Amino acid sequence: MKKGNQGEGGGRPEKTLRADEVIQLEALSAYLTKSQIADYFSISENTLRAIEERQPEVFEAYKRGRVRAFAGMGQNLIQLAKAGNVSANIFYLKTQAGWKEEAPEVQDIPAINIVIDSNAINATAE
Repeated sequence: MKKGNQGEGGGRPEKTLRADEVIQLEALSAYLTKSQIADYFSISENTLRAIEERQPEVFEAYKRGRVRAFAGMGQNLIQLAKAGNVSANIFYLKTQAGWKEEAPEVQDIPAINIVIDSNAINATAE
């Protein structure tokens, strides 16, 4: 039987993440979305976001895991670029240095009319 009024302790207890789960979340954040992480812990994404508000260390672990993954990928990209991978160089310069490809300038080319003189064709055939 329910004790007290709504908001006075009735309902489910608030979900929290243990220290070992926070470590798991940090590792998972490198390659999963928040929705997928919530699924991993068998909670809703809204519950995960509420946990982040109550437990700031959870949000910090999520950010830390993402940043570490980005840093690792960035290091790999730079290694490839330095090794001469042209695609890696182009990608890096476009995303990090603001380079962009300009669309070629459209030019109007006048129409060319070709007139064939049938007399000239017959003369060369003879």
